[in-house]
Amino acid sequence: MNTAELKKELTEMIEKAQDTSALEQVRVTALGKKGRITDLMKTLGGMEPEARKEAGQQLNVLKTEIADLIEKQASMLKKQELDERLATETLDITLSPRPRKKGSVHPISQTQEELLSIFADMGFKLTEGPDIEDDWHNFTALNFPPGHPAREMQDTFFLPDDPEEEGERAKKVLRTHTSSVQVRYMTENKPPFRIICMGRTYRSDYDMTHTPMFHQCEGLVIDKNINMGHLKGCLMEFALKFFEVDELPLRFRPSFFPFTEPSAEVDIGCSREGGGLTIGAGDDWLEILGCGMVHPNVLKNCGIDPEEYQGFAFGMGIERIAMLKYGIPDLRTFFESDTRWLSHYGFDPLKRPNKAHRG
Repeated sequence: MNTAELKKELTEMIEKAQDTSALEQVRVTALGKKGRITDLMKTLGGMEPEARKEAGQQLNVLKTEIADLIEKQASMLKKQELDERLATETLDITLSPRPRKKGSVHPISQTQEELLSIFADMGFKLTEGPDIEDDWHNFTALNFPPGHPAREMQDTFFLPDDPEEEGERAKKVLRTHTSSVQVRYMTENKPPFRIICMGRTYRSDYDMTHTPMFHQCEGLVIDKNINMGHLKGCLMEFALKFFEVDELPLRFRPSFFPFTEPSAEVDIGCSREGGGLTIGAGDDWLEILGCGMVHPNVLKNCGIDPEEYQGFAFGMGIERIAMLKYGIPDLRTFFESDTRWLSHYGFDPLKRPNKAHRG
C-alpha cells in the first residue's frame, strides 16, 4: 500500500480544481462511499493484525490530510468566486426607485377630522374616555332603568367584574355609546361647558348597517338658559357645513332616550328619484342623528343642579353619516382592510377637511 503516491496524486487533483464544482468531484473521488481512500480502508479486514494496525494508521493520516487540503482549497475558491462577483456585478443606484402606491386617509378618519373642524368653529372642545366602562357611567348615570333592553346580554358586551371595585363600579362593559365620556366630564368639571367626544363603541350586532364595533360622535352643551332653539341652531349649522348643501331642510321628530327629555330624532331632506339618493331639498327624509335636552336626573347624577343649569346633547354614528355623504353602501366594508376599497373611497392625506368653511 503506497499512501505517499496516492497522496501526491490526490493533492495534484485538488490543486487543479478551479471551481467548487470540480473540487466536489475530487472530494467524492477521494473520500466518497466509493472513493480511493474508502476502498483502501475496506481492505483492512483481510490483513494480519500487525499489518492492519500499521496500514490503518497510514490511511487515517492520509484521510485527514486530504480532507484538510480540500477544505483549504474550498475556502480559497469561495473567496476567489466572491472577488470575481464583486469585480463584475454592478448596481446602478441612479435608477429611479420602484414606484410606490400613494396612501389614503380612511373615510372614518376623514369624517372625524371634518366633525372636529366644524364643531371647533362653534367653540366645542374635544374630550375622550375609556373604551372599557363601568355600569354606573355607561347606564345608571345616564338614567337607564334596571330593566332597560340595553342592559341585556344580547345587546351589550359584558366583561368580568373588577375585584377591586364594588357595586355598579365593579361591573365592566365595552361602552355601548360615547355618552359615558360626557358623564365623566360632567362629574370632573364645573359648568358651563361645550364638548364633543368621538371614539369606538360596541354592540352585539352585525349586518349591512350594524357592526360589533363602530364610531360615534356626541356633543354636549351645559349652561344657564339653554333651550331647544340653541340645539336646533347648532345642528342646522352642522348639517349645512358637513353635507355641503346650500339648502338642507331639517326635521325634528319626537322620540325617546333615557338621558334626554324632551328627545328628538333629526331628519334631513333628500330625494330618491331614479333609485339614487340626493341630499338636499326633496320629497323624502333621512334620519341622521338623535338629540334632546339633558334629563334633570342625569345632571343630578353628575353633581349639577338642574334648577340652575340645563343643556342639550346630540349623538350620531360616524360611519352612518360618512356613508350618506360619500355614497358608501355597506357598513361592513369599513373594517375589511381591502386596499382596493380604500383606494376608491380614501382621501388625499394632504387635503384639509372642510377648509372652505373655516373662519
